[in-house]
Amino acid sequence: MKKYQLLTRRRALLAGAAAVGAAGTTAGLLLSHTTDATPASPSAPVAGPPARSALGSSAYRLSPVAGDVPPRATPGRTPVRHVPIMRMSGTGRHMLLTFDDGPDPAYTTHVLDTLAEYDVRATFFVCGGMASRSQDLLARMADEGHVVGNHSWSHPQLNLLKRSRIRDEMERTSDVIEKAYGDRPQWFRAPYGAWNRNVFQLGAEMGMEPLAWTVDSLDWTDPGTRTIVDRVENGAAPGVVVLSHDAGGDRSQTVTALRRYLPKLLDSGYHLTVPRRRLS
Repeated sequence: MKKYQLLTRRRALLAGAAAVGAAGTTAGLLLSHTTDATPASPSAPVAGPPARSALGSSAYRLSPVAGDVPPRATPGRTPVRHVPIMRMSGTGRHMLLTFDDGPDPAYTTHVLDTLAEYDVRATFFVCGGMASRSQDLLARMADEGHVVGNHSWSHPQLNLLKRSRIRDEMERTSDVIEKAYGDRPQWFRAPYGAWNRNVFQLGAEMGMEPLAWTVDSLDWTDPGTRTIVDRVENGAAPGVVVLSHDAGGDRSQTVTALRRYLPKLLDSGYHLTVPRRRLS
């Protein structure tokens, strides 16, 4: 599918989502913060190398923490959580693929092409500084049915910042997402896993739920394509949220790994979907 066929594609996707919602076939695709592993303390980061000061997009190492087209409607009042959501609840062999730190035209375009080839939706947690320079990619994500979440503006360690600075990081990014994607984000992922009370409270005030992950591909360490594929395939299970990256460095291994493990997951009976929220 060419990206210039997107308006027709978007109408079809939204119509399909409405039909699915009416049928109630994906009513169980909600998210849960329960997990087999003990969540990290909200006051401390969980994954990735030590934080460094925010720099230009080409200079900093964006690193991780710890119904395919959702109906576009305003959810009810967002609860203030104490730990991030880490996996899906419900039945069936459903998984989430998530990509952080972009969009980067050098890699995000290839990720989107692969997802389109297999008619799969994913969730992209974007940084506002990156998104402001690649708004066309956010428009494409909207038209192809992907979910776009907020990953801050400059990828700082939020639990070390004052509340006003945290708000600015979140709000500026949500503004860019709304402009390019068409809706304000309903999901937020803290850089470096640096969740604390202010991050949870401000995210909820802005209507966003905190989403972490279950399976970390650790692709940002450049471990090799085979290793990334093995980590995703070995971690595959109903309800898991997979973390990968489409920016922040050379992501060619991530792109190649996606092309290898995605058809295998589908052949194994997994349905790759996007997060959903209870709507008012």
